[in-house]
Amino acid sequence: MTLWFSSTPFRESEVLIGDPITTCLSPSVYDIICNLGFQLRENCDINSIVTQNGEVCWKTITDCVSYTESDQGLDYWGSVRLLGPVCEAVHSHFLSLTKGQFEIQYAPWFQWTSFPELFPEIFDALESLQSPAISLSLMKLTSCLERTLGDVFLLIGKECPFLLRDLLASEELAQVFGQSVMNVLKVFVGSPCGLNLRNILWHGFASPEEIPPKYCSMMILLTAGLGQLLKSYLQNTKLTLAHRSFITLTNLEDLIVFPDVTYEVLSVLDEVMTKSAFILKIMLPYWEVALVKFKSHRFADCAILLLTQLETGLRNVFATLNRCPKRLLTAEILAKHLNDGKINQLPLFLGEPAMEFLWDFLNHQEGPRIRDHLSHGEIDLHEFSKETTNQLLAFSVVLLLRFVDEGLLSVFKEKAAVELLISLAEGYSSRCHPVFQLKKQVLSCEESIRVWALLPFPEELTREAVRLEDNSETNACHSLITKITDELYHHMPENHCVLKDLDRLPTEIIRLLSPVLSLILLLIALELVNIHAVCGKNVHEYQQYLKFVKSILQYMENLVAYTSYEKNKWNETINLTHTALLKIWTFSEKKQMLIHLAKKPTSKVLL
Repeated sequence: MTLWFSSTPFRESEVLIGDPITTCLSPSVYDIICNLGFQLRENCDINSIVTQNGEVCWKTITDCVSYTESDQGLDYWGSVRLLGPVCEAVHSHFLSLTKGQFEIQYAPWFQWTSFPELFPEIFDALESLQSPAISLSLMKLTSCLERTLGDVFLLIGKECPFLLRDLLASEELAQVFGQSVMNVLKVFVGSPCGLNLRNILWHGFASPEEIPPKYCSMMILLTAGLGQLLKSYLQNTKLTLAHRSFITLTNLEDLIVFPDVTYEVLSVLDEVMTKSAFILKIMLPYWEVALVKFKSHRFADCAILLLTQLETGLRNVFATLNRCPKRLLTAEILAKHLNDGKINQLPLFLGEPAMEFLWDFLNHQEGPRIRDHLSHGEIDLHEFSKETTNQLLAFSVVLLLRFVDEGLLSVFKEKAAVELLISLAEGYSSRCHPVFQLKKQVLSCEESIRVWALLPFPEELTREAVRLEDNSETNACHSLITKITDELYHHMPENHCVLKDLDRLPTEIIRLLSPVLSLILLLIALELVNIHAVCGKNVHEYQQYLKFVKSILQYMENLVAYTSYEKNKWNETINLTHTALLKIWTFSEKKQMLIHLAKKPTSKVLL
């Protein structure tokens, strides 16, 4: 296992030494976001955009959208240029309102969203004039809008598109809001050719100073205007908008490995943020706000900022190590290979524990996939757990420490809390990988078998079990179970602790199923333990082994069906079991199981 911190000279901080990065945006993206919308200096009358009652005049906005000469597509650059003065007028309008006026005029039009209470918060952020807060507001707004537009899509459609750009391009939303309105949204959040505000923020490309506040104001107004259009549509169609429930993050109990972040750790983070080469100076305000949000118990806000900035820092390390442009697709960062087939150096550099942590939290299907769910508006931000943010924050502290100079690191490592975090990080192993999930299932099965004798059995079932005890095929099954078990025990690790008592299971009632299930559990556990000790099989051996494993799976599926309350086919179950045991014994004699092919004995159980 590669350790995060080794006894060799500490060189991680040297990886990112170079000219200071002033932007993570490509020249063309920087230009469209920071310059293009400011080229036209003409004043736009706010009364032509929104009435005194807060009703949006969509025609004024849609008339600013430009199209290519053949009208086959949007002219994104021309549209951003023409929409610039409109956005400026809207921004000035919102800044002229008190919070009370804002809520009176606009609050009713946010009720269609899945998170209406978010918008007064965004108004506060606009008034604060703090760039990181405005960027965070835009991230939350776009995720809320995406989730709610998906709900609207389901008024007509059946399967909601996963990506926002596909959702905005759908005929279903065009039917509800009109194609010209959807084209406006595409300019702001629906295409990499436009402002693409959602993606550049959620993937950590834009620094706080690079997001013009007027675009946040415009997104607020567009959301209100969509609510007005939706109201008319629902009145005409007599339909009712229903919001999908927020999801509950899964497997979080398995992922809690770091203790609660203490004030001592927070003070270390506060100091190390300014000294770690992992953090780009232009992004430092995001980290500072993340720390403030954590201290004020805004755990979802803290997690959002941490996730986007972890991606920013990792992308910078990724690009440096692999000597490739810094604006690569984010999907490549954690991949084993690059698009050109070369080995990605980032996993090798970070080491297995760090990579497994990232995969657990971000990628594995069995994991919480926090960034995905947050960015798509699928999580109730008020219910986001402190424990989850704790894990991200603790991981961030350890990661940042890897990119400070050796002298400073030694000072920080003298703190007991920091030393504990580093130790836990170095010992991290995946909790959401399919192998780990299989281990959990094996342990669960083992526990169930242990309590087998404690289950109550109907009297007639007990009598039936006794009658079947003298069955010759039952006796043949017991003989095979004994032979196979003896063979498997020769391959047991020395310090086995999980499965050592399986042979002592009570077998007085239903004395066939309990032993055969124990046997199969033992077989699966031993194969699992030895899976990494086998160098490989040839194609024929692999096919034969796969066929063998599938036969065990088929037996278990048939066993479930035969022993169900509806069928209760006990005689057939005995025959089925005898056939399965013969297959196991025959395959075992061929010495082609993993326990036979392991190149060296395993000294400990991985369960």
